[in-house]
Amino acid sequence: MLSPAVLVNKGSDPMRILVLQHLDVEHPGSFREFWAEHGHDWTAVELDAGEAIPDLSPFDLMVVMGGPMDVWQEAEHPWLVPEKAAIRTWVQEMGRPYLGICLGHQLLAVALGGEVGLMAAPEVGFAQVNLTEAGATDPLLGGFGPTYSVFQWHGAEVKRLPEGAVALAANAACPVQAMRWGRHAYGLQYHVEITPTTVPEWQAIPAYAESLKTALGPVAAAALEGEVAARLPHFNAMARRLDDGLRALITTAP
Repeated sequence: MLSPAVLVNKGSDPMRILVLQHLDVEHPGSFREFWAEHGHDWTAVELDAGEAIPDLSPFDLMVVMGGPMDVWQEAEHPWLVPEKAAIRTWVQEMGRPYLGICLGHQLLAVALGGEVGLMAAPEVGFAQVNLTEAGATDPLLGGFGPTYSVFQWHGAEVKRLPEGAVALAANAACPVQAMRWGRHAYGLQYHVEITPTTVPEWQAIPAYAESLKTALGPVAAAALEGEVAARLPHFNAMARRLDDGLRALITTAP
């Protein structure tokens, strides 16, 4: 299990953040603004472009983003194998803080022995999630509940949690909307990092465009960009609160 004693940064100094990306338009989004405000140094590794995962030891936080591929598609995307190994090493052996979003959430689950599979239908657009009993007292998510609005774009879900993990948020479509393993490893199935360019950029990805039309229909799909723009202040506030909470967990570790 996680040992806070091995954290690199336990003070208020700027952090070094390693970001694993699987598509150039699925980047940290609004988190980039918050990291710049605090002087954090972040390194993006574009795995789908063949970039290699660097030495993990200098980093304080690992953030793993979303992508159109599925966690089991190792033949099509062989870099998934070393990525899962790096996540496992980071979380289990090095005991350092982790935040996974969408695919990054699912990768956390399978890297630690959980199971991910296809949903009955894609979940795309706005949704309500409910904090679980564990989520209501969680230091990172506890202040959001009991029910809050999120932005979704996924067709797979965590089917079985890894040993030692707890579900923090759920809804009828997906029972593991957020999870925590140990003290500092978090996965969020939903997106809070969205910016004004998120929807048009993701709509240009064939797999995302297909899931969008399947889930919402052509009329609602066409209106999604405007609806997201109207709710950006809400999502930006959520992202900032998550960033503040994660930083507090890191810097106040005993």
